[in-house]
Amino acid sequence: MELSIERKMESFHYFIVFVCFVFIYKLLQKRRRNLPPSPIALPIVGHLYLLKKPIHRTLSKLSEKYGDIFFLQLGSRPALVITSSSAFEECFGKNDEIFANRPPLMIGKYISYNNTTIGMSPYGPLWRNLRRIAAIEILSSSRVNMFSSVRVQEVHSLVRHLFRGSSSSFKKVELRSRLSAAAYNIMTGMIADQRYYGEDLEDFEEAKRFRELTEEIFSLGLTSNLGDSFPWLAWMDLQGVVKRMKKSARKRDAMLQKMIDKRRRIADVEDTGREERKTMIDVLLSLQKTDPDYYTDEILMGLIWGLLSGATETSTTTLEWGMTLLLMYPDTLKKARSQLDDIVGHDRVLDESDLPKLPFLRCIINETLRLYPPTPVLLHSSSQDCIVRGYNIPAGTMLLANLWSVHRDPELWEDAASFRPERFLSMEADREGFKWIPFGAGRRVCPGSAVGTKITCLVLGALIQCFDWRRLGEEVDMSERPGLAMFRAQKLEAFYAPRQEMFHTISKL
Repeated sequence: MELSIERKMESFHYFIVFVCFVFIYKLLQKRRRNLPPSPIALPIVGHLYLLKKPIHRTLSKLSEKYGDIFFLQLGSRPALVITSSSAFEECFGKNDEIFANRPPLMIGKYISYNNTTIGMSPYGPLWRNLRRIAAIEILSSSRVNMFSSVRVQEVHSLVRHLFRGSSSSFKKVELRSRLSAAAYNIMTGMIADQRYYGEDLEDFEEAKRFRELTEEIFSLGLTSNLGDSFPWLAWMDLQGVVKRMKKSARKRDAMLQKMIDKRRRIADVEDTGREERKTMIDVLLSLQKTDPDYYTDEILMGLIWGLLSGATETSTTTLEWGMTLLLMYPDTLKKARSQLDDIVGHDRVLDESDLPKLPFLRCIINETLRLYPPTPVLLHSSSQDCIVRGYNIPAGTMLLANLWSVHRDPELWEDAASFRPERFLSMEADREGFKWIPFGAGRRVCPGSAVGTKITCLVLGALIQCFDWRRLGEEVDMSERPGLAMFRAQKLEAFYAPRQEMFHTISKL
C-alpha cells in the first residue's frame, strides 16, 4: 500500500516537472520569437480557458492588463488581439493586405460553400471578383436606388400592421419579429421580387422556416467548436456541430435553389432584360449565361445567402438596439420626432428622399452602431509573417479585432459609455481613420453598409414619426447574447399607440 502511494507521488512529481518544463519552454520560445505579451497559457488548451462570453467584453478586460495588443494561444491556433484605434491602423492600414484573409473555420467549410462566399473566401482572385460583382452589379448606388419603392412599401406595411394591432391607449408590442419580417421582405423584394411575410401570403410558412433556419445557422456559427481550436480533432465531430451544420446547409440550399429556379422560369417567359426590372438574382443569372462554368448555382447561392442573412440580421439587430436606447432616453426620442415633424410633417410617412434632411436620425443610427456594432469582434488571419507594433506575427495567426473596445475608448470618445447621438452632428466619424468602424475595416469592409443604413434609417424614422413609445418599466433589459455577434438576448417589448397627429395619415396607408 505504501509502495503504491510512493509511486503515485513519484508520478505526480514527474508530471509537475513536465508541466514546468513545457511552461518554461513556451516562455523562452515566446521571447525568442518576439511575440506580444500574453497571459499564462495552460498545456494543450492554451488560453481557451480565459474566453468567457460575451467575447468582446472579455477581450476588453484582458487588454486592461496586457495592453491594446496581446497574444493568445487558442488550442493549436495562435491569435493576435487588438483593441485600440492605433492597433487597428497598424493591421488594417499598413498590413491590410496581409490581414485580408479569414481564418479557416468549420462554418466556412460547411455553411459558406467551402469558403467560396464573399465573406469567407480567401483574399485572392475569387474574392476580388465576388467583391466586384457585389460593388458594381448588385449593391451599386444606382441599383440600390432602383429598389427604393420596395423599401418604402415594406415600411408602410409595417406601419399598417402595427396600426391595426393598436388601440387608442398604450398597448404592449413585441417588436423583434416585426422588424425582422420587414427587413426580410425588403431583402427578398430586392433579391427576388418576392414578399414572404404579410397577411394571406402563401409563402408565409416557408419564410418562417427560412428565418428559423437562418437563426439556427447563426447560432451554430457562435458555438465554440473544438474542431476550430484543434483541427486534428475535427474529423471526430465530438460536439455534433458539423453534423448540424451539414443538415442546416442542405435545408437552406433547397430554399435558395427554389428562389433561383423561380426567377429563372420568370426570365424565360417575361422580359427581365430592362435594368429597372432586374432583381439581384436576375443580374446573377445574366452573369451565369455568359460563363456558366464559373457562375455556378453554388456561387449564386453564396452571394444570395450573404445578402439575405447578413443584411436581415444586422438591420434587425441595429433597429432593436436603436429602439431600446430611445426607450431609455425619451428626450432623444422627442428630439428626433420634433425634427421629423418639422421636415416631413404629418400628412405623409417619410420616404428615402427625406433622409438627407434628417441628420439627427442618422446620428441615432451612428450612435447605436457605435455602442452596439452588429459584429463587435472582427475575425481575420495573416497570410504571411509581418511586424505589428514591433512584434513578430507569424503567418496563419488569427486576428481578433475588438472594435467594441475602440468604440468605447474614453480617449477617443467623450462620455464613451453614454448614448449621445449629438456627438455625430459636429463630426464625420466615418472619415476619422479607425475611430468609428461598425462595418469593418480595410479590404474586407462590408459592401452592404449603404443599403443597411437606408433600411435602418427608414424603418426607425417611420416608427418614431407614426407612434408614441414608452418602455414597459423602470428597467430595460440590455443584456447581450454571448458570442461574436451583438444580438439581443431578450425580445424587445414596449408600450405604443398611434400618434394623434398621424392618425388619419396612417389609417389611409
